[in-house]
Amino acid sequence: MTNLSVESLDISVAIPAYNGATRLPQVLDKLLMQRGVENLNWEIIIVDNNSSDNTFEIIQNYQKIYNDKCYVRYFLETKQGAAFARVRAVREAKSQVIAFLDDDNLPASDWLIESYNFGLEHPQAGAWSGQIHGNFEVKPPEEFERIQAFLAIREHGADPYLFDADNLRLPPGAALVVRKQAWDESVPKVLLLKGRLGKSMIGGEDLEPLLYLYKAGWQIWYNPTMHTYHQIPHWRLEKDYLVTLARGCGLCIFQLRLINTKNWQKPIVFMKTILGNLRRALKHLIHYRGQFKNNLIALFEIEFYLASMISPLYYLKCRLSRVLKNKLAL
Repeated sequence: MTNLSVESLDISVAIPAYNGATRLPQVLDKLLMQRGVENLNWEIIIVDNNSSDNTFEIIQNYQKIYNDKCYVRYFLETKQGAAFARVRAVREAKSQVIAFLDDDNLPASDWLIESYNFGLEHPQAGAWSGQIHGNFEVKPPEEFERIQAFLAIREHGADPYLFDADNLRLPPGAALVVRKQAWDESVPKVLLLKGRLGKSMIGGEDLEPLLYLYKAGWQIWYNPTMHTYHQIPHWRLEKDYLVTLARGCGLCIFQLRLINTKNWQKPIVFMKTILGNLRRALKHLIHYRGQFKNNLIALFEIEFYLASMISPLYYLKCRLSRVLKNKLAL
């Protein structure tokens, strides 16, 4: 391929990967079969977040396969966490539009061109996301749709709309498209929420950069013409995983709300977060009394409400811990 200048690249596809050797080939094969991209100059960036499998060898093979299609570039990000991998991808991208795919998200054959075209049509959009459908290894539990958003599934109909960032109704990081200018101008170089690490399932790393984009005045859109398919293995529908996920998603709520909160509003948000989720939890406990052992969806919801309720206290604990750690380091 001839060398392309930064300005000549139309879109970058960024794939954070961690031990994805068995999953990445499916994603790369789907990208290889994209339609309508004949006139696009594009690249694929794979950010390896300390994989211990043969991810690197898999990528080397696809670099040869893609040689006359687009660039496939590999980067090793040694700072562990999805947030670090995404920040690295934005920094390395050679285009002004960056389309993220997780290594378990399979794009439809027109996903790339639909992602690119939407950005052209909506110049005030700092980020946009589409429909994410679940591809389940086993049948999900009854009424799973009530919590499917927590597993990055979004099926919001055929009409585009602006996401409600004020109420934390935002798309996941999977299959998210961002404008590099918006990210560079709005998102801090160091994000507080790193992503799920080890036994910790504290979430929020998807929403934190989006809230900074929104704070800076960029729009965040839902584009229904972009379709991806999230591969959901059986263990993600098991009780232990879902309970841990619910708690992790809840514990970051207060910290996320602080991003767009003025200083004088913080005590109000502190109390509203505690009291509002206490009310939700009590109402839920009364409604589903005696059912939590057999109703996995109701159990997930109560765990999320309770974790959200204590998220202000969890935030204070983490902040105090950081202060003490810094003092001990002096």
